[in-house]
Amino acid sequence: MAKKQKQPTPPASQEEEARAAAEDTETQAAADAAAESVQASPPGEAEAAEETAAPEGEAQPADDAASLRAELENTRAQMQEYLDGWQRERAAFANYRRRVEEQQEQARRDLVASIAKRYLEVLDDLELALKNKPTEGEGAAWAEGIELIYRKMLAVLEAEGVKPMDTRPGMPFDPRFHEAITHEPHDEHGSEEIIEVVRRGYMIGDQVLRPALVRVAQ
Repeated sequence: MAKKQKQPTPPASQEEEARAAAEDTETQAAADAAAESVQASPPGEAEAAEETAAPEGEAQPADDAASLRAELENTRAQMQEYLDGWQRERAAFANYRRRVEEQQEQARRDLVASIAKRYLEVLDDLELALKNKPTEGEGAAWAEGIELIYRKMLAVLEAEGVKPMDTRPGMPFDPRFHEAITHEPHDEHGSEEIIEVVRRGYMIGDQVLRPALVRVAQ
């Protein structure tokens, strides 16, 4: 039996070959154009473009810095406002405390003054009794006891801020501290000078508790 000979594969048609060659040519041309474009771009331009272009919805670093600076300025302004308010409140409280202390001190002085005035007449009587105190005998011992009581009363009043005025003959008359019971001519004193202290005056702090009664020269 005779062998069958293998039939050769028919060659591709000329049309198919031409189409394949055209596709290869187009692919090669596109690759060449892309390579030329990359080579023509300045160095780093592609990288810069990639870094500049941020993904959609993501904030830029410059925008973040500006936002932080604005927030910092707002915080500083608020802190300064709080500080100013605290300083004003502190000054107001200091003024309030000073006023309260002054009022309390004035109330204390008024109370002491109202009580001390009751004892000033007793001091006046003791002073009159000691003006012509005896210096000998039993009367001298009695006068020393009276003077001791007088000094103790003065010490108690001075502890509360009550002190006698320094008023003497020859001093100028001052209506703020003195009350004149007479104005009379006098050979030894000039006009408006104190001739005699009839009743001692007293101060409480820097206020007049009782003015001194004096005779004044014309």
